[in-house]
Amino acid sequence: MDNPARASISQGMTNVSDILIVGGGLNGSALALAAARAGLSSTVIDARPDAVRRSDNFDGRSYALALASVRMLAALDLWDGLKANAQPMHEIKVSDGRAGDADVFLGLHFNSAEIEEGPMGHMLEDRYLRRSLLEAMAQNDLVTHLSGETVVDQTVSPTGATVTLASGKALSGRLIVGADGRKSGTSLRAGIQRTEWNYPQTALVCAIAHEKPHNGVAHQLFMPSGPLAILPLTGNRSSIVWSERSDLAEDINALSEDDYLTVLRPRFGDFLGKISLAGERFTYPLGLTVANRFVDDRLALIGDAAHGMHPIAGQGLNAGLRDVAALAHVISHANRRGEDFASPQVLMRYEQWRKFDTASLLTATDTFNRLFSNDNPILRAGRDLGMSVINAIPSARRGFIREAAGLNGDLPDLMAG
Repeated sequence: MDNPARASISQGMTNVSDILIVGGGLNGSALALAAARAGLSSTVIDARPDAVRRSDNFDGRSYALALASVRMLAALDLWDGLKANAQPMHEIKVSDGRAGDADVFLGLHFNSAEIEEGPMGHMLEDRYLRRSLLEAMAQNDLVTHLSGETVVDQTVSPTGATVTLASGKALSGRLIVGADGRKSGTSLRAGIQRTEWNYPQTALVCAIAHEKPHNGVAHQLFMPSGPLAILPLTGNRSSIVWSERSDLAEDINALSEDDYLTVLRPRFGDFLGKISLAGERFTYPLGLTVANRFVDDRLALIGDAAHGMHPIAGQGLNAGLRDVAALAHVISHANRRGEDFASPQVLMRYEQWRKFDTASLLTATDTFNRLFSNDNPILRAGRDLGMSVINAIPSARRGFIREAAGLNGDLPDLMAG
């Protein structure tokens, strides 16, 4: 069946959708599918060309999807097509200032066997998740995906909203959703201020092939310069998110492959045997940013447009998907009750739901990074003692496991299982 919205756009006319989603990344695409599940139409305005989004090249980017996020992908009928390329995370080991070690371990140890729901999460490469979302949008008559388009203006009224594209097209709807990243133009045009600061750290990201199997164990190593995450991918491969001092990170990334590995090996350890690069490598500066409000008149922010955090706990995408699930929950329930789902009263429910959780997560990641990214012997003794106490108390361990799995708190419909 042809999508009338697609036809009107091809004729240069104004397109009408229930929701106008600015940003075609993972969160924006997921929201379009979640809204469609509730019978609401969306237009996704994506600045990137479709060919770039659909690329099959493995660039090293992967995501640690919490169990709650996996449930959401299952509810959107995506997980069955993804799980063959996903690696379950059965255990998480956290250690302080020590390279990974399979035999000697001092720190926190979380095992999925301690909860009934199964693995805490799965690792999934960006290329698989991105393509799955694109294909699902293309097959859904309630979703219109405009690639290579950018928004230059937006206006709202008591009854609707309009965005104007750089190409001159005007799109109208009932709600604008900003899913356009940390430099969100949607929030800027709405006059929403942000609280933000930069860390003196840059993340080096790559994938590593290794000689020995990882057995589904994820490692978080806290080094003086910043955390190093070793996250299991399918096969004998792991994803690396390596936080290093910014004045060193670009120099390290510019090294040859052999020299890059020479710098990484002492941090990585030898518990997985010989290692080699298994994809591209890249860097991004680390910082914290949060919008001072998540909603405005007929407008809501999700994902990095609402908040961006340190990758120390691997919660960036999970927090964004939780935004998606919460916003979809609020507007779908309001729509079923006959409310205007884009009214201030409805959108405030979304903000109240997500604002406290987000503030708690941002505070936790910021505190952990500042506490652990140093070699102060007094702080090290205190944090090591704290980890040993948590590790010795089963109920405390289970609490952390459920938090990592995204199972704590008030869960939106899509994540409730």
